[in-house]
Parts: sequence; C-alpha cells; structure tokens
Amino acid sequence: MDIKTFLKSSAGEWFTQRTNYHLDGSKTESSKANITVEFVQPDHPQIVTLCQQNKIESNLSLGGLKYSWDNSVDWGKPKQQGNSLIILVPDRENPQIGKLLKASVNAGFLGNYILGEDAALTLTIETEDIYAEERQWFAGENLRLRTTVIKDQAGRMQTTFYSEIRRIAPKEQSS
Repeated sequence: MDIKTFLKSSAGEWFTQRTNYHLDGSKTESSKANITVEFVQPDHPQIVTLCQQNKIESNLSLGGLKYSWDNSVDWGKPKQQGNSLIILVPDRENPQIGKLLKASVNAGFLGNYILGEDAALTLTIETEDIYAEERQWFAGENLRLRTTVIKDQAGRMQTTFYSEIRRIAPKEQSS
C-alpha cells in the first residue's frame, strides 16, 4: 500500500474503543467515541494556511486527514468533542516517509511519518514537553487499529490501544 492509498482508506465514519494505560500503574481508562475522518486535498484553505505558517508550499503536501470526534456515546463520562488536522509532506526521494504537520485547537507541531513495508503508518511528534508516537494499520478494510505511546518531560509514560470499526450504511433491499 502506498501513502496516498493509506490516507484515502482512512476516510470515513468510525466507532472507536480506546484503552489508555498510565505506565506508572496509577490508572487505566477505557472510552468510546465516534470519529469522522475526512481526506483533505492539498489546495484546501486549511492546508494552505498551515503550510504557509510553517514555510512549506502546500502543493508539495499529499493533502491531509481532518479528524472530528465526539465521545458522547461513552455514557457516564464528560462529553468531549474536538477536531484536528494532519498534513503529510513527503520526502522528495521517497514519498513513504516525510514531515508531519498537525493543527488542533491551539497547536501546530512538526513531526515525521513513515509508512513501513508492513503497511503501518507511524507518526512521531517531539517537542520540549512530550514525545508521542502513533502507529496505525488496517486489520481489514473496515477495521483499523492504532497504538500510541506518550512520554512527558517528567518521564511519565502512557500507552493507548484503539480499535476502530468503520460505520457502513446498510444496503437497501430490492423488492
């Protein structure tokens, strides 16, 4: 699978179950959410703006993925909604690796991506405060799995496992 196919395959509406482990043993959390992933073309205004802010020509990007989430399906927990945008800018020699721009409510990060020979996408972001690595892969056409590892400047670590099932509209019955 190439990186463009991976990005386009990620688009859709997903039901997500997440388990988050704090590796100091302090707590384990589980939650559920609805996530919408939209493939965004390189000429989309948000991509152009974010690329300009980071002094990158937007036409060099592969486009991006816009994520929107709503965990209101997780009864008994505070409702959380949000969105973010990731943009991938490929290496000139090898499009399977490159730079990652991420925009969310109040932050923009520069990181890296690599699509391995095993068709798993690894995203890494490193700032003064955190190191974050996310790995995404498809176990089937409509089943996506993700893991994250986050380490903060104090050395605290957490890891998260996500299983995501694409929501598919039922086929109409012919009479």
